[in-house]
Amino acid sequence: MSLIDKNKASKSNNLRPNYQQEPKKRLTISNGWLQKTEHQYSAFFSLREPQENINLLVIHNISLPAGSFGGNHITNLFLGQLMADDHPSFGDIAQIKVSAHCLIRRDGSIIQYVSFNNKAWHAGISCFNGRDKCNDYSIGIELEGTDDIPYEEVQYQQLSRLTASLQKHYPLITHENIVGHCDIAPIRKTDPGKIFNWPHYRQLLQQHNNIIITNE
Repeated sequence: MSLIDKNKASKSNNLRPNYQQEPKKRLTISNGWLQKTEHQYSAFFSLREPQENINLLVIHNISLPAGSFGGNHITNLFLGQLMADDHPSFGDIAQIKVSAHCLIRRDGSIIQYVSFNNKAWHAGISCFNGRDKCNDYSIGIELEGTDDIPYEEVQYQQLSRLTASLQKHYPLITHENIVGHCDIAPIRKTDPGKIFNWPHYRQLLQQHNNIIITNE
């Protein structure tokens, strides 16, 4: 389902009812990189072909070890520095070459690993609207989280803020072209999970898009 389709789904109960923070200004992107944001440079990427237009945003989740938050394990994975001995579950993934363009941590901080102008290795075997190899034309954003633990409100705020900036910079990423990993690889993947509140995310995204329009 696309972002618009998911807006019709019932709302989950993972919102903080008294949260009234005003949306912040959009993030700035220059030469494929967020400005004033932490950068960790992954070698796990490919150059995009000149004719490839970025027109898809894929939302993922990740936690290492599974269900645990904090620490540097996710960054170490994306940099090829994860140590198999650090946790029993790492033995099977330590040698995997995988990355995302950005990670949004539980506290809302953003880390970027790959230029948006290049292909991060996030989608795997995938298909969107009959077109394979989603890495070729997509941007992948990881949320630190799991399918069944509510995401933090600040993560929704930062994801919507980042999305609005990406849509401004890459206008082919329409609302219909914002999906979960589960939508492009439904047999293999379930993230960002049923706990992800698509209606709330869409509402915040509209607020941030309105800010961009107002400030133009």
